[in-house]
Amino acid sequence: MDTFLEVIDAIALFIEVLGVAIIVCGFAITSWRFLHHRMFHEQRAFMHYRHGIARALILGLDFLIAGDVIKTVIIANTGQQVATLGVIVLIRAFLAFTLHVEVEGHWPWQDSRYLGAADGGRRNSPERER
Repeated sequence: MDTFLEVIDAIALFIEVLGVAIIVCGFAITSWRFLHHRMFHEQRAFMHYRHGIARALILGLDFLIAGDVIKTVIIANTGQQVATLGVIVLIRAFLAFTLHVEVEGHWPWQDSRYLGAADGGRRNSPERER
């Protein structure tokens, strides 16, 4: 049983390290692209930069939550630790939720394919892309 818990702990740690690596690499790659953009001072380039960082944070937070869940539920499942995990998951889920709204421009339960009909097609129009 000890070996099983050590393996699970190593897997959870690997997933958490992967989450941190995703955040750091996403930030570095997005920053490099922004700084090497020929017109990085433009508003559009800045918005792409913000969205790239937010996407890296969302994906990294998902991995960190998964690592916490594995570690807490399987390895250390006392009531206090589960309650602490619940609070951590709520905070991280709230961050992911708000980042999703920032990046996508709509609530997660809204289908982006149908948002264009609600605003007269402006959202998905070619003018918006320029």
